Amino acid sequence: MTINANTSKSEEKEVRKIEGKILREVMVKIGLERIDMQEEITVEALLDSRATGLVMSSEFARKQGFKLKKLERPMNVRNVDRSFNKEGLIENTVEVNIYYQRHKERTEIDVIGEQK
Repeated sequence: MTINANTSKSEEKEVRKIEGKILREVMVKIGLERIDMQEEITVEALLDSRATGLVMSSEFARKQGFKLKKLERPMNVRNVDRSFNKEGLIENTVEVNIYYQRHKERTEIDVIGEQK
């Protein structure tokens, strides 16, 4: 799941063809609760079945006031084609509660992008 700074107000499904394969992009509305402030926001998140974890942009984390937790060992990020991601290393995470329909889960989301 990827959470971007640019969220729209409507859920969208977009079907595209890339190299002869159909790619489905599904946006879902979720609630994110900042653990430190117990404050919830509603965002649209990209549901990505090929992702190996949860990722949030550093811009979004900064704008929303999430408290960053420094990783002991930064992680490299690879794209689907195995190339390194241009956003660089993951150096921080944020701890959140995620709400979707009637489900609640406490988890950490990796923060990608330049930390300012």
